Amino acid sequence: MKEYLLKYGCNPNQIPAKVYMEDGSELPFEVLNGKAGYINLLDALNSWQLVSELKEALGMPAAASFKHVSPTSAAVANPLSENQKKAFFVDDIEGLNDSPIATAYARARGTDRMSSFGDWIALSDKCDVTCANLIKREVSDGIIAPDYDPEALEILRSKKKGNYTVLKADPAYVCAEIEKKQVFGVTFEQGHNNFKIGHELLEKIVTKEKNLTETAKRDLIVALITLKYTQSNSVCFAEDGQAIGVGAGQQSRIHCTRLAGEKADKWHLRQHEKVLSLPFRDEVGRPERDNAIDIYLSEDYSDVTGDGNWEKLFTKKPEVFERAEQRKYLESLSGVALASDAFFPFGDNIERARKSGVSFVAQPGGSVRDDNVIETCDKYGMVMAFTGMRLFHH
Repeated sequence: MKEYLLKYGCNPNQIPAKVYMEDGSELPFEVLNGKAGYINLLDALNSWQLVSELKEALGMPAAASFKHVSPTSAAVANPLSENQKKAFFVDDIEGLNDSPIATAYARARGTDRMSSFGDWIALSDKCDVTCANLIKREVSDGIIAPDYDPEALEILRSKKKGNYTVLKADPAYVCAEIEKKQVFGVTFEQGHNNFKIGHELLEKIVTKEKNLTETAKRDLIVALITLKYTQSNSVCFAEDGQAIGVGAGQQSRIHCTRLAGEKADKWHLRQHEKVLSLPFRDEVGRPERDNAIDIYLSEDYSDVTGDGNWEKLFTKKPEVFERAEQRKYLESLSGVALASDAFFPFGDNIERARKSGVSFVAQPGGSVRDDNVIETCDKYGMVMAFTGMRLFHH
């Protein structure tokens, strides 16, 4: 297939619309089901690169959940604990931990379920039946993977009344060295960002603490590769082989860190016993539960716990999860990794990161206030590596 016609572009008024290879060659994907849209394909092509690079860098199956050309999360295959299964609403999926690609997607989808509603999915490895059954029950726009088990493909084809978009990527495809885009009729040209992210990027440790553990290296690589395909400015928190908080497209670095930190905090809080034991009514679906948990953990908790409200969601009135108790729980955390797509200009980013359990940091370095950022890390015994490489993505 050399050309693919689209219903419209980013918006319904943007017609005509299509994708094609400028050199007349075949597109690097095959449409197995459904009809992809303009934004779907932007998500598909960015997310496919992300999971492919994670697989290459870490040698583990990887998955990503994308919305509006940024990942809500990305993860590598890692067995889930029982609490994680409950928090991600996958504790009823039989044999989940026996399917590496399914565990990767369960983590990616389970990180920020509010943002992942209606996501685009990318898998680095063949989609099996376990993963397809997980995807089947979630609200999602489409998927890209290198292959599908026959039964898994039929399961996915049944979604959205048969209209679920399924793309098969060509793993052998290598894009051109030079890429182009147009804005307002002006053509931009640059070299494709083929920079490889690996363990060697973490060798320049600038803090007093030098002990960068193997799990921390893995998590920092997950965070850095995630940032490579996140709209800038961006910051990513990672733990346990997955991005647990992505702050994308903010004009201020500290706002990136705050946004990503808040998402990382909610990822941890979802695994607290008070949240895991919320007595939801059987008829309350997963999206409604996601919304309710988000509100329960916010300052507006009375919207779901107050009289006249809780009865719609729960079998009994839940105990309030006080902010002070949440803060105490979060202060007990450590071992979280944090990466930034450009340098931290001030130590305030590290101060905010500490509140979310960050122990390991990777950033390019190069700020006139690097000394202040390093001193702030030293104050809390953090390990920080200077990568020397900016990862802007627009």
